[in-house]
Amino acid sequence: MRVLVTGHNGYVGTVMVPMLLKAGHEVVGLDTNLYAGSTYGDVSELAQVPEIKKDVRDVEISDLDGMDAVIHLAGLSNDPLGDLNPELTFEINHRASVRLARLAREAGVKRFIFASSCSNYGAGGQDWLDESSPFNPVTPYGVSKVMVEKDVTQLASDHFSPVFLRSATAYGVSPRLRFDLVLNNLTAWAFTTGLVYLKSDGSPWRPVVHIEDMSRAFLAALEAPRELIHNQAFNVGRTSENYRIRELAEIVAELVPGSRIEFAADAGPDKRNYRVSCEKIETTLPGYQPQWTVRKGVQELYEAYRKVGLAVEEFEGPRYRRINHIKELIASGRLDESLRWRQPVAA
Repeated sequence: MRVLVTGHNGYVGTVMVPMLLKAGHEVVGLDTNLYAGSTYGDVSELAQVPEIKKDVRDVEISDLDGMDAVIHLAGLSNDPLGDLNPELTFEINHRASVRLARLAREAGVKRFIFASSCSNYGAGGQDWLDESSPFNPVTPYGVSKVMVEKDVTQLASDHFSPVFLRSATAYGVSPRLRFDLVLNNLTAWAFTTGLVYLKSDGSPWRPVVHIEDMSRAFLAALEAPRELIHNQAFNVGRTSENYRIRELAEIVAELVPGSRIEFAADAGPDKRNYRVSCEKIETTLPGYQPQWTVRKGVQELYEAYRKVGLAVEEFEGPRYRRINHIKELIASGRLDESLRWRQPVAA
């Protein structure tokens, strides 16, 4: 298939694109390249595909000509970024996503795979949640994902199949590594300081998924027969990979030599609390074969940090923390307040 991947130069996209290419698909990327300065390791490791350097808000129908499918990853990627300017989050994550889906349908694209999130469940409580469970988002980021699902569902037709992949909290090594994700962050603190540093009381439940397994889910949804995925939502992860945050911290402390758990002075409960069942994707999409566990992921992260000699000022600084990186680009005048470039940027 010929596939447009939005956000192909981001944390997930730089891992997903090589997997799509290996599976024989033709990939075109679309990215505004907000994180061009956030490459972890050698920039040559980034897969080279034809790309459209464009803000997702500015997509035109001509950008979608000849595409069989769209994998829509692009957006403001987490809760702190969403809180920076909630209206901007809705403009980019919600309205631009729905507009992209409408253009895709008009252009004759048959499949639209949206990167939704288990953040949709938000304050989900202690019960197991499946795809029919009620939404209860507690952040602009989570609300925006819910709004896209509700609106794009209405666009489904005999010739246009939306799919909503609600991924668990991601982790894992990427050429555009993020340190503002719980397992990546805890392992980085442990490696650089010897402290597995918890900023909450560690009680909330959270499902987690390696970005390679997340990518396998998108590939499975891309290749599955239409009747299995048409206008469907799937939780992405493994049912066995739901943990309390403190349990993740305990695994990190066990696997990172010389580390121990420490709670921040103001550590308190987190409203985001959900554990999800991934039985639907495991039984409906046989092409989805996840391979990672938290223990294996911590070992991968630890080795990656050790290889480059990661320092705390790097992962807590503006290069890899999305919110800090955006603020620095705005302060330097390269990016305006609406997150549009004032100066051209290379990938």
